[in-house]
Amino acid sequence: MNSADAAIVEFVEITKRYDDRPAQHPALDDISFSIDRGEIFGVIGESGAGKSTLLQLINGLALPDSGSVTVDGRSVTGRSRSEMRELRRNVGVVFQSIDLLSSRTVRQNIALPLKISRKDQAPRLTRAQEREHVDEMLAFVGLTHRADHYPAELSGGEQQRVGLARALITRPPLLLCDEPTSSLDASTTAEILKVLLDARDKLGTTIVVITHDLYVVGAICDRAALLERGRLRELFPVKRNNLPAMSTYYDQVKRELM
Repeated sequence: MNSADAAIVEFVEITKRYDDRPAQHPALDDISFSIDRGEIFGVIGESGAGKSTLLQLINGLALPDSGSVTVDGRSVTGRSRSEMRELRRNVGVVFQSIDLLSSRTVRQNIALPLKISRKDQAPRLTRAQEREHVDEMLAFVGLTHRADHYPAELSGGEQQRVGLARALITRPPLLLCDEPTSSLDASTTAEILKVLLDARDKLGTTIVVITHDLYVVGAICDRAALLERGRLRELFPVKRNNLPAMSTYYDQVKRELM
């Protein structure tokens, strides 16, 4: 299932450089691959491999120097400002730094994307409908009992679940996650991974996960890309929970690169 028709994201011969790093290798160098609709796709690699740039190209925060990026059948480049806003409404993002608004409750943080996009919705959601949507998402991430708490009153894992709920509240077809389990313990990581699996299985969300943790990839991903110095080193299927074999494979690839 790797045809263009099935792809929700497609990179074709993408190269991206940054002007402030002219002497270094490109952030991405002649990258081509696609991400299938409905899969959980992992992106792994060392720091500086180009992982974050890859995410930025998907939601239009960066544009390629050459090549094309297609999201949900439409090119990211050449879009008007209003078309770019539409693209970003359809792409949820969870960053490593969750950036919840400290002065707003969990409920208010989750509702924020609905309020921002309210003027562009036709027909507009009523306040009662907005509250119903937020209640559903609170239940989805298991935080109904924390609805009226503030971020400072939450654990790190709870804050990450609020970030996921906020990213999913508009039901985007695509979710980008940048190190969603960084600095979390094993049990809290398992809670976050369950939310991601549920988002794919129950909401139909395609998910792209950047991570340094092979156990995250092995637990939830269908396929993964290994980036090295801006190049696509490997694109491989993931056999769920086959972590020893996967770790051996990754170590072998890294040895070859040394």
